[in-house]
Amino acid sequence: MATVTPELGRNLINGTWVEATSGQTMASVNPATGDPLGVVPRSGPDDVAAAVAAARAAFEPWRKLPAPRRAEILYRAAEELVRQKESLARLMTQEMGKVLAETRGDVQEAIDMTYFIAGEGRRLHGYTTPSEMPHKAAYCIRVPVGVVGVITPWNFPMAIPSWKIIPALLCGNTVVFKPATYTPLVGIRFAQILHDAGLPPGVLNVVTGSGSTVGDVLVEHPDVAIISFTGSTSTGLAIAEKCARAGKRVSLEMGGKNAAIVMDDADLDLATDALIWSAFGTSGQRCTACSRIITHTAARRELTERLATRTAALRLGDGLLPSTDVGPVVSEAQLDSIHGYVEVGKREGARVVVGGGRARDGALGRGYFYTPTIFDNVRPGMRVEQEEIFGPVTDLIEAQTLEEAVRILNGVQYGLSASIFTRDVNTAMRAIDDIFTGIVYVNHGTIGAEVHLPFGGTKNTGNGHREGGLQALDVFSEWKAVYIDYSGRLQRAQIDKD
Repeated sequence: MATVTPELGRNLINGTWVEATSGQTMASVNPATGDPLGVVPRSGPDDVAAAVAAARAAFEPWRKLPAPRRAEILYRAAEELVRQKESLARLMTQEMGKVLAETRGDVQEAIDMTYFIAGEGRRLHGYTTPSEMPHKAAYCIRVPVGVVGVITPWNFPMAIPSWKIIPALLCGNTVVFKPATYTPLVGIRFAQILHDAGLPPGVLNVVTGSGSTVGDVLVEHPDVAIISFTGSTSTGLAIAEKCARAGKRVSLEMGGKNAAIVMDDADLDLATDALIWSAFGTSGQRCTACSRIITHTAARRELTERLATRTAALRLGDGLLPSTDVGPVVSEAQLDSIHGYVEVGKREGARVVVGGGRARDGALGRGYFYTPTIFDNVRPGMRVEQEEIFGPVTDLIEAQTLEEAVRILNGVQYGLSASIFTRDVNTAMRAIDDIFTGIVYVNHGTIGAEVHLPFGGTKNTGNGHREGGLQALDVFSEWKAVYIDYSGRLQRAQIDKD
């Protein structure tokens, strides 16, 4: 069992590390080995209520602390994240499975986000504008909203919480954070660093537990002003319904069925490298994973051969081992879901080019490993072409023209990320114009967002909000318009105009 501090097995409520009121616990398990890493509270409604009450009580003094002072705490947290990067990455690899190079990147993204958003503490811009009346000032400012409920997934257990928690805190809100059930230790460790950097008691609270006993209660609590959620589309839409009935703000980041177009003039060396990374990085467990490869007829045969050769050579194993290319999926349930989709694809008439089954040889049999899989002969409309699999499975789909490729790419319910490989700038620009996704890459795969640009998607990928970039501040702040009339007389705006 991994060594953990006492804090890593507890909730954080009002600045104190505490057990669940019920005394119940749940285990965190290494998906590569099946070994337990530690236990955390199996919390319930009473724990959520205590955390929300603490956050509500802390809100007024926290919002009145000047934004530059709030930012100084976040800067200290970023510095500590840098110091602890390696140990955080190793814990993350043990808890959710992806290889160490990727977990280092996950932690680095949290570092980048914390530095970036902390920099807004001395700006947090509103704007001024000329009034239409003389001797009158007109401007607007951002103000915090209240208590924010943060619910995050297991695939990026530090990066995604940072996208939500850091801007929420910078704007002057207080937070109740529910880490993913599969990755509570990483979530608690992240919160511990923020807490130790100097957050006042109650400003950030952590409650671990299931979606039904913690997440649902957090969503429905009347003192929670905002829910920020990343996860499946079905769960996100259910949360949106509950928030709509309560008149509550909600920010959703949900599913994806991302596609890359490979044109006949593409650099196939580059495309192969990028597509292998996009399809099988994090064992395909990314909302931006490339699960559809739309290839021009002229490039199809060579691209298929290249991808099959490279995929067959990928080495499965424990993510802590330098020899490993692809780690496990997160759980037995996820493994079963992925294989179920592979069987659906076969029944639909798709051909397995490589992979297609659970890896059971030797030490792999102890964990949740699935062989990286490529389907060929996939047609638009097949379930494996339409539905998010969230595993190391990608499809090859043929198109004869750019227009046909873009139609296929847009022909799903999601719109998160897309890419195109071409040497023709005119083709690239036309694709950028016509692809309806929140992110478009040219001569790159579908993954690899940077924190200073907005992250999010169209259609059933989200509800219009963005994470990352300055746009993240819009989720966690209200606009307040201010008018100061120093004319010394009543001016009635539009009424007094000639």
